[in-house]
Amino acid sequence: MTTKPYAMQSPAAGPNVRNNSRAPQPVNTLAGRDLCSICDLSAADVRLILNTAHTVKARPAQYRHALASKQLVMFFEKDSLRTRLTFEVGINTLGGSAIFIDQTASRLGARETLADVAHNLERWVDVIVLRTYAHETITGMAGYARVPVVNALSDIEHPCQALTDIFTLEEHFGDLRGLKIAYVGDGNNVAHSLLLAAVLMGANITLASPEGYGPKPEFIAAAQAMAATPAGTLRCVTDPREAVAGADAVYTDAWASMGQEHEAEMRQTIFHAYQVNRELMALAAPHAVFMHCLPAHRGEEVTDEVIDSAHSVVFDQAENRMHVQKAILLLLLDAAQPDFGARKRSNIPTF
Repeated sequence: MTTKPYAMQSPAAGPNVRNNSRAPQPVNTLAGRDLCSICDLSAADVRLILNTAHTVKARPAQYRHALASKQLVMFFEKDSLRTRLTFEVGINTLGGSAIFIDQTASRLGARETLADVAHNLERWVDVIVLRTYAHETITGMAGYARVPVVNALSDIEHPCQALTDIFTLEEHFGDLRGLKIAYVGDGNNVAHSLLLAAVLMGANITLASPEGYGPKPEFIAAAQAMAATPAGTLRCVTDPREAVAGADAVYTDAWASMGQEHEAEMRQTIFHAYQVNRELMALAAPHAVFMHCLPAHRGEEVTDEVIDSAHSVVFDQAENRMHVQKAILLLLLDAAQPDFGARKRSNIPTF
């Protein structure tokens, strides 16, 4: 995460902070920065995002004008439902607006250089959201643009999803220190960001993947470095039953990510034993929740009886994408102080 020269310097606010100039305000460590990777965040940064998201979700009316006149642009090289709509609805309900650029027909940087695109965008908009294939497209844009850049998914990371997953787990379990998370399936971009965020917040995560399909070594190393501090732990195994045994949360994702469609048939054979079904879930703790970032390929990585069960929180995750991304936008644009005048200007009740 880099700091941009145009960052505003107004005070930020976490949960339960009163509009009192004499009261100490928490320092916004994210103002003007980019969100490219979980690796860019400290535990304090993640805590700030989560606290802000909890407040925004509980009292949305206090933020209805927080990003008035702010413009967000989204360049998406990949199809999207949740990511696009949660960013659009999120900034709209904060008083700003979103512009969507369909980049599925060509990659960013193909028509003109990434630097030229960035230097145009920084003159027009306040924040840039990218959903790309190459992670270097996101870090490149962040390096050139003087406004915050957000990774809405790349080939190796999905930080907004992972922050949402941690937020959802907090809603169900509270303090995540010592919580046991099992991730079953492909060691993909979702797995990379999740393992980093989980360890950073003190959870113990075990990933079960077929041999050769686990997380990239650099992400394992990064998580292990985090675990050297008072944080959580990471284990990588090949037996899904070992990972799920006694787990508080069981997470899976598609066996073939976007761009790997040509491997789908082969992967169905390789990952067959990694399906999250009733038998596998029965090995988890009785209170365990089931998680999936969606879209789900029902009958492949998960069965209907699991994803539609009372233990499933997949639609909580989908909803929470909006709340967490609202918090991210508020913090990057340094507008997280609640607008206590909103209640006087609107008849919509606060809560």
